[in-house]
Amino acid sequence: MSITRWEKLNLHRIVKPAINRVNPFISALVRRSDGFTNGEGRKQVPKYLPDAPVTIQLQPLSAGDLKHVDGLNISGLLKSIHVDGNFYGVNREKVLGGDLFIIGSEEWLVIEPLELWPDWCRLLVQLQVTP
Repeated sequence: MSITRWEKLNLHRIVKPAINRVNPFISALVRRSDGFTNGEGRKQVPKYLPDAPVTIQLQPLSAGDLKHVDGLNISGLLKSIHVDGNFYGVNREKVLGGDLFIIGSEEWLVIEPLELWPDWCRLLVQLQVTP
């Protein structure tokens, strides 16, 4: 099966300047998960790769997203992030995910990708409350 030229087209990159005029992109850091180590009492402690700068769109959830989240039984402050590249929520079977986005002094945990495309994704994220 061959890839057509339409499948190679990154539409997000094309519309990004127009989107930026309406809702400007913001700077953030992404902290990609790198598995875990065992801490005190054999408790799993997450490991991360070095922080990397990214530009993102932080947006409220749509009505459809809210229905989806309600079905997941998740509480807290939730938003969506549009970002170039692919990031993941926790997938224990594949030992993947648990990525964090740092926006100012806030940490946002990727719960799950809502859309995954070859060059960008839209993510469901939850604000992390630190004690």
